[in-house]
Amino acid sequence: MALDFDAFAIGLLLAPFAMALLAPLISQETGRAAGWIIAIVPAGLFVALLSLLGPVASGKIVQFAVDWVQTLGLEFALRIDGLSLVFALLISGIGSVVAVCSASFLDGHAHRGRFMAFLMLFMGAMLGLVLADSLPALFAFWELTSVASFLLIGFDHHRVDARRAATQALVVTGLGGLCLMIGGVLLHAAAGTWNLSGLPSLAADPAAASVYPAIVVFVLLAAFTKSAQVPFHFWLPGAMEAPTPVSAYLHSATMVQAGVYLLARLSPVLSGTPLWQVPLLVVGGVTLLWGAIHALGQTDLKYVLAQSTIAALGLSVFLIGIGGETGALALAAFFVAHALYKAGLFLVVGILDRSTGSRDIRMLGGLRELMPISFLATAAAALSMFGLPPFLGWFAKEELYLAATGGGQLAWAALGVLVVGSALMGAAALVVLVRPFMGSLGSVGTPRSEGGISLWAGPVVLGLAGFSAIFLLTEVGQFVIGPMAAAIAGGAEPHMSTTIDVFGIPFWASLATWALAITAYRRVEWIRAYLGEAAGRAGNWTFDRGFDQAMFGLVRAGGGLVRLFQHGRLELYLVLLFALLAIALVLPLLGVGDWPAFAVPIDLTPMEWGAVALIVVGTALVVAGRTRLGAIVALGLQGLGTGLLFLFMGAPDLGFTQLMIEVVSVVILALVMTRLRLGSRDPRPLEDWLRDGALALVCGSALAALLIRITAEPLDRRLSDFFASSSAALAHGRNIVNVILVDFRGLDTLGEITVVMTGGIAILALLGGARRVKRAAGPAVDGGGS
Repeated sequence: MALDFDAFAIGLLLAPFAMALLAPLISQETGRAAGWIIAIVPAGLFVALLSLLGPVASGKIVQFAVDWVQTLGLEFALRIDGLSLVFALLISGIGSVVAVCSASFLDGHAHRGRFMAFLMLFMGAMLGLVLADSLPALFAFWELTSVASFLLIGFDHHRVDARRAATQALVVTGLGGLCLMIGGVLLHAAAGTWNLSGLPSLAADPAAASVYPAIVVFVLLAAFTKSAQVPFHFWLPGAMEAPTPVSAYLHSATMVQAGVYLLARLSPVLSGTPLWQVPLLVVGGVTLLWGAIHALGQTDLKYVLAQSTIAALGLSVFLIGIGGETGALALAAFFVAHALYKAGLFLVVGILDRSTGSRDIRMLGGLRELMPISFLATAAAALSMFGLPPFLGWFAKEELYLAATGGGQLAWAALGVLVVGSALMGAAALVVLVRPFMGSLGSVGTPRSEGGISLWAGPVVLGLAGFSAIFLLTEVGQFVIGPMAAAIAGGAEPHMSTTIDVFGIPFWASLATWALAITAYRRVEWIRAYLGEAAGRAGNWTFDRGFDQAMFGLVRAGGGLVRLFQHGRLELYLVLLFALLAIALVLPLLGVGDWPAFAVPIDLTPMEWGAVALIVVGTALVVAGRTRLGAIVALGLQGLGTGLLFLFMGAPDLGFTQLMIEVVSVVILALVMTRLRLGSRDPRPLEDWLRDGALALVCGSALAALLIRITAEPLDRRLSDFFASSSAALAHGRNIVNVILVDFRGLDTLGEITVVMTGGIAILALLGGARRVKRAAGPAVDGGGS
């Protein structure tokens, strides 16, 4: 059953963009309180979306559609089901928390209002992405998130590292956007619809067998680049150059999760084949282990969390590869838990950085009693990430292992990957919790205040949400996790168990995870040293350096191509142009093999033969002309002959137009050429005569043959009849040619006039500039300088 929500949908999408326009003014007028005011919009959206939990959980789909491009069957369609609703709730909920923290975090920053505007722009783009039900709308918002994240990551644009990180993220995710565009077009070609909700399962569709592999490849590439899967993962740690609130928002439930959302949304459409499952399992598993182990090799808390985010994204992709109802349940539970604890941890790291001036775990320590609120918020988030009960992260971990045990032949391998990856992520959680807060006071000394409620309210709320959710697990499962899993699985809502089987594999796997996590934490210095040695043996080459090398190679190759083709020699440009024209004209005729029969027109009148003779004479004079001025005048004879032919054959309007154009062209060309020596003769080597003559003969003959071949077919008069019957009725004019130029293709005519006018202005500017340069240089030459 569907519910219409026209006004609600419009408000849902436009509110963040409207606030983006107002954010600079609000920030300027209200100062630190701007965060609370701006947060009204995402908080209001969060409350409004909460009201849809019941209807969506009962199986209703909330949707809105309006015609976009009717001729192409395009609609601007929005749709809220369990998957999009959970994403939208976390986008708006975490967005309101981040908005409050951002205003205080950037207190005193000259461009805080601009930052808040970028943040709201990004929120609107993410909401549009997860709510879009049409492929073109999904692509548009997908690209808008890349642009908005570029602005956020490069917010401190005066720093080289920030600009580089923003560019890197834009390039990688932009390439993914191109893949998404191609995959979307192929999806439409295979399914015959632009709407996501109308896409059938293509895995078992014989009609889509030929295009299915290409769709899978392009969709996977789009998702892997956006969600930082190996080998496209390197842009995410670089994005840590952004202010910490950006990291909390982009890397918890928004930007990097867009690729996971795409895979989850299209899983019912594309899953069911090894071509879909194997890349997800392999790439997801490698990314999970890569990010988890590299998280332990970092000393900067933000980079510890960044690498653990890469691991979490790999885990999500791995779960989609496992598939089935249990895989969907595990993904839904893990997504919610990860969003809550990761956003909270990033915000706490921002508080630590602001209070102590450092994020280095080697310099931090003993802050538990000096920063008690931050410590409690960190404990709630880190223990959830560690997977300890009674936090939502523990339940999510149990669901992971339950999904792995149902993986058939891959069950034990999948379970092993999940246990090791989860253990390493748990060790990273211990690093974030223990190193800054436990032990003796670090070298940073006594920290400043934890800040006001605007700073620590966010991590406290998120930590409490992850803690309290476990006590409302039945409700959370019924209204949040269950409907989301149902949308991912593409069927009925899976059954979610809330009991613990102490004799089951998931419970014992959890015990193994905790033991491995504690062991890895105790050996974290050894792991860091080992990773450093491994990097040294590899010549300190990284994927990040590989990106720089690829970009450098691209620039060098582009420069080489420019030097090869843009050499500045007009003569060669024209030769290449006409050579390609000859190929374009001749090859189709050769391919069809239906050359027209040339026949001399014997039914021409003497006046028409005279016009033809004038064209032939003009052509001969252009070729044989000894001076430039003579060639220009002879060139006008061809246009004059063509205009006379139009007049003699019953097209006086075309004839007069041709004559006017020819006269104006000859006059303008002669005026321009007066700055050259018109009486001189251009030297033409024999090889140039042969080359240019051959090109002219081939192009002219091929064009003539093509026109004769086309005119030999019966004339399709549908368009002519339309203009004849509609000119007076619609445009109130009886001169059909004038009506076409002014009304039916008025914008085209306006464009042509604009081009001619722009060209004329440019020529006048160049001539005027040349005169000014000449006047300015004259006295210096004559007078010998001052």
